[in-house]
Amino acid sequence: MRSSYPVLTAVRTRRWTVALLAGLLLAGGAQAAGLLDLNYRPLAGKGKVNLQKQYGGKVLLVVNTASKCGFTPQYEGLEALQKKYAARGFSVLGFPSNDFKGQEPGSEAQIQEFCTLTYGVKFPMFQKVEVTGDNATPLYKQLTKETGVAPGWNFHKYLVSRDGRVVAQFPSKVKPDDAELVKAIEHELSVTPAKR
Repeated sequence: MRSSYPVLTAVRTRRWTVALLAGLLLAGGAQAAGLLDLNYRPLAGKGKVNLQKQYGGKVLLVVNTASKCGFTPQYEGLEALQKKYAARGFSVLGFPSNDFKGQEPGSEAQIQEFCTLTYGVKFPMFQKVEVTGDNATPLYKQLTKETGVAPGWNFHKYLVSRDGRVVAQFPSKVKPDDAELVKAIEHELSVTPAKR
């Protein structure tokens, strides 16, 4: 009589591998969800918004912004991305910062007025934060940790997948209509977390 031991071992090994992979995916998912499980005030607003509750499941482009920068005209392109892809589950999230040469000196009310009147910004903008160094806000500390790249200037962009993972980062000089950035956004929009 032939032993079924090799077959049982293969089945057990396969089950163990599947269980291990599932555990790793769940752990990764929990860690990814932690990226967005943070509260921020909308720009010039009072109550805080939990990013995970509000934007979890969407493809996000997180951008540190400034009103008096050579890259400030990128607001227009960021708003164009918002309009083009919002219906497919995409959002730009803007975080004004005065970290680079004091190029965002105004109050939140002044920043909001400038963005709205000058560039017609309607994508979500949040409270003014620090994005580099020891005083960086928790979201930017995590973005920097996951990519190994902190913003080097205003309008640095981080692309976050539907399942809350940072999948790409783009320096300030990469414009919102850059072919590689648009391709990365469209790719993430086409992938559901279950397919990963």
